[in-house]
Amino acid sequence: MNAPLYNAEILRLAASIPHHERLTHAAATAEKRSPVCGSRVTVDVGVDEQGRVDAVGLLVRACALGQASASLLAAHILGRTPEDLAAARDALAAWLSGEGMAPDWPGIDVLAPARDYSARHASIRLAFEAAAEAAEQAVKARAHA
Repeated sequence: MNAPLYNAEILRLAASIPHHERLTHAAATAEKRSPVCGSRVTVDVGVDEQGRVDAVGLLVRACALGQASASLLAAHILGRTPEDLAAARDALAAWLSGEGMAPDWPGIDVLAPARDYSARHASIRLAFEAAAEAAEQAVKARAHA
């Protein structure tokens, strides 16, 4: 292990989650929970007519790594499609387990020290899993409206 698990950048991200309030009128909401540590992330989204996320709100009850991951997600989610989010979610899971390259998501490499701690992976994935699910639900709801 070359880098400390909880470094200054992880702690800075954990303390500064953008869009950290729930949306009052979300198009869709998804909540994910880690059975390993009890971390929980709820993501509300709105989407525009092209199916891109145009509003997001988060409720994050997670360890510093889960909070940092949610911060990175929230900082760069606007304008993303459900497909973008699903690809990031899948790439993140593969990368954490040592089976792929880092996802194409700004700043995600700050989480590299956690790759050696499999018990932390579920918490790190929560925000991306919830966001992908919520965005997919929002696009489906918009299509049926």
